[in-house]
Amino acid sequence: MALGFFSRLKEGLSRSTQKLGTNLTSVFTKRRLDEESLEQLEEILIAADFGPEVAENVIETFRKTRFGTEVSEKEIKDALAKEIAKVLSPVTVPFKPNLELKPHVVLMVGVNGTGKTTTIGKMARFYGDQGLKTMMVAGDTFRAAAVEQLQIWGDRVGAPVISGKPGADAAGLAFEALKRAKNEGADLLFVDTAGRLHNKSALMEELAKIIRVMKKFDETAPHSVLLVLDATTGQNAIEQVRIFKEMVSVSGLVITKLDGTARGGIVIALAQQFQLPIHAVGVGEKAEDLRDFSAEEFAAGLVGDTDVEVLTTEVIEEKEG
Repeated sequence: MALGFFSRLKEGLSRSTQKLGTNLTSVFTKRRLDEESLEQLEEILIAADFGPEVAENVIETFRKTRFGTEVSEKEIKDALAKEIAKVLSPVTVPFKPNLELKPHVVLMVGVNGTGKTTTIGKMARFYGDQGLKTMMVAGDTFRAAAVEQLQIWGDRVGAPVISGKPGADAAGLAFEALKRAKNEGADLLFVDTAGRLHNKSALMEELAKIIRVMKKFDETAPHSVLLVLDATTGQNAIEQVRIFKEMVSVSGLVITKLDGTARGGIVIALAQQFQLPIHAVGVGEKAEDLRDFSAEEFAAGLVGDTDVEVLTTEVIEEKEG
């Protein structure tokens, strides 16, 4: 029997959950919440990549609401999940293409190995299944594998892939693809890009050129710039966001490989620090393993032992209150 997406997310986050749960168990076994336990909890959260700011905010909330009371591990987990959901809720923004643009141009950026090309394929499949006409541009012209990978996805989802010769000018390719997408009435145009972060200046120049050249055809393009991050990189993801925000106007994040990391807490640190919309998360290689981000599902999956429906209700009631 196929697992639902929340079950796959929970399964994918199991390494993060286990690491967090083991540490919580060592601190909270029916004891009063005192300064020592709060200090230990803060250390646990920072070690789990939540980031110092988030950890401090969680501790302050616990200090105000539960200090001096006897708490169980389950109560701590439920309260922690609620705090995480509150941090993530403002950045939970599903990606919605503007169908009036024809095409809505999505520039996909990120370092090598984050899953940009696969993410484009999955998104093209998702929106193609909704009846939208999608096209893809193999703009990572320096990596033959990226071009081949995108062409495989194109064949799989029935979407044209525009590609050039190895080492071809990515900006010129994007320009021609945009012109073709416009002529053929495509709804979405996904543009893959190279990700050589070790040579920041060359990457910045190439991205700037792609954007500049596309604007010659459509001054509003690209309409979305999505940064793809690999969750397994932990705190390195923060530096990647900072660098790409310097290069281009990043409009949203897609976080991949949550199924292979014990560092799921990085999602919370990213939300707190940058307040960028998190559009989707990936928990595997299949097309259906990339889905809209849910603050409550992520919080419940990360902490474990928390009922996602109860958590969702509590967060909604607190917002309305």
